[in-house]
Amino acid sequence: MPSEFVLLPIPSLVERHEGAWTICEGDVLIEGASAVDRPRLSAAARASAVEAGKNWPIAAGRGGGDGRFAVRVRIDANAITAAQSYRLIVAGSGVRILAGDAPGAFYGLQTLRQLVRQARGNALPCVRIEDRPDFAQRGVMWDISRDRVLTMDTLFRLVDLLAQMKINQLQLYTEHTFAYSRHRVVWEKASPMTAQEILELDAYCADRFVELVPNQNSFGHYERWLKHDVYKPLAECPEGYTPPWGGHSPVGSVLCPTDPGSAELIAGLYDELLPNFASTQINVGCDETWELGKGRSRAECERKGTERVYLEFLAKIHKLAAERGRTIQFWGDIILHRPELIAELPDGVIALDWGYEANRDFDETGEKFASSGVPYYVCPGTSSWNTLAGRTYNARPNLLNAAENGLRHGAIGFLNTNWGDGGHVEPLPVSYYGLAYGAAVSWAVSANRDIDLATALDTHVFLDDAGVMGRFVTELGALCREAHIEGSNDEFYPRVLTRPGLPIKDGKLSHANVPALDIIEPRIDELGQSLNLARLRGDDAGLVVEEYRLVADLMRLAVKAARARLVANCSTAELPADTRKALCAEYEPILDRYPAIWRARSREGGLSNSLANLRSLRDAYKA
Repeated sequence: MPSEFVLLPIPSLVERHEGAWTICEGDVLIEGASAVDRPRLSAAARASAVEAGKNWPIAAGRGGGDGRFAVRVRIDANAITAAQSYRLIVAGSGVRILAGDAPGAFYGLQTLRQLVRQARGNALPCVRIEDRPDFAQRGVMWDISRDRVLTMDTLFRLVDLLAQMKINQLQLYTEHTFAYSRHRVVWEKASPMTAQEILELDAYCADRFVELVPNQNSFGHYERWLKHDVYKPLAECPEGYTPPWGGHSPVGSVLCPTDPGSAELIAGLYDELLPNFASTQINVGCDETWELGKGRSRAECERKGTERVYLEFLAKIHKLAAERGRTIQFWGDIILHRPELIAELPDGVIALDWGYEANRDFDETGEKFASSGVPYYVCPGTSSWNTLAGRTYNARPNLLNAAENGLRHGAIGFLNTNWGDGGHVEPLPVSYYGLAYGAAVSWAVSANRDIDLATALDTHVFLDDAGVMGRFVTELGALCREAHIEGSNDEFYPRVLTRPGLPIKDGKLSHANVPALDIIEPRIDELGQSLNLARLRGDDAGLVVEEYRLVADLMRLAVKAARARLVANCSTAELPADTRKALCAEYEPILDRYPAIWRARSREGGLSNSLANLRSLRDAYKA
């Protein structure tokens, strides 16, 4: 691409030709599209016209000569045979997009939209683009079960952004946040998605060639169900269990696979949930079944092996989904404990090979699924959860690692995960860095490996004419790496704010030290000053800035709180009263801003719990 242009994702092949096209008024012709696809492509063409500041009337059919057409889009499966692929030519006479199918035409129009967004002097350079995806399925999974359930307007905005980046699958990770009619006690305080909302979102996604895949965890992570007396008898460990990180959880998290009632519960959930989705897939979860075999199924697991009992329940889930016309996706972590069982997975299941650190070995696990003939997705993450500003230094290598190894082993999909652990305190824009790079490498690994992501974010995500935000979010999310105190699957800031009772040298906090904090704090201030220079054009520009100011202020407070304890070498409760009072006085106004910023994009349910997590430190200061 010419140096003055950046695309997201960068296409597979770009050739620069002599000359330029002066963007002019004219018609858009859409040829070869079905009655269903014509309005979808027309909307995409109108979006390009808006970016160009032009009025391009849109027509369908066969147009004959090129004369009056500024943009001509043609679908011809004989000319372009690869699915979702397109050719885009900018010539002196206008723009021509040729695709083999409607999704390919849509992606060509997204590229055109990004080109005209950057037009200078009302002209585009003449180029020839040949483009096709590396992964047929390029998805994002967004957690709506850890307190933060996005509003419908926010979900629509997210779908628009993902579609522009050529993402074609969205999943909303659900444990208890769908409004099941028979299970009100589980979701009544969570502001869940309703059936009507799913139907609306499903249609909105379809208009943008995004498949909305239902996602309902169906085995583990059931603590929000099993804490209620009516569901407690279905638990593997009704009286609680010891999680891998120690301590005691008074509530079980795993359904007992040998209890017939567990499968009956899942069947009822599927009967109500699945009819609201056009997708023929469902992500059934089944990850992290920590206490399996340690409770009511102990005897069966000792007789057969824990993983085989797991496999048998997965087969029941598979059967329930198949009876309802669905193919299941499932998290592959448990079956990998006994790789020899992979070959016994039910026919047609799709394994999800997840891992969220830069050094995750997607090569080894991908080879295990591929050699067994099981179709699978690679599933890295945005590295946003358990942080305030994201772990930008980890996101990029984790996403690239997954894409490269998934491509090597023939993965059929790439699912970029965005979890909400710890109360999902980080605002939505913190995930943009990981979402953008994941979209780029899942489309074309080779072309996007070294993409100038900061500039791409400024140009197509934040719409920052000053070119500030891309660098700001990249560097803010890398401060712990800069100070050599980076964490694994989290950063220390939320731990300080939400777990004031932890010893300062305990586990996740053990890597913090005063010299490192002395590096981080002035850098937060320096980057915060740069935010004053940003010139965002989006209709949520002011909100984005306020969200990041909140993030920076929370980070700064966490640094000060950690330093105070390190210097005094004491617990939070043992800090001098005047120190606690001063830190509390600084923290209170930050916390006061949190609810309004939350409500700007997220529903009320979950706010009180998320805010309570952050108030833990304030309450400790007041004690």
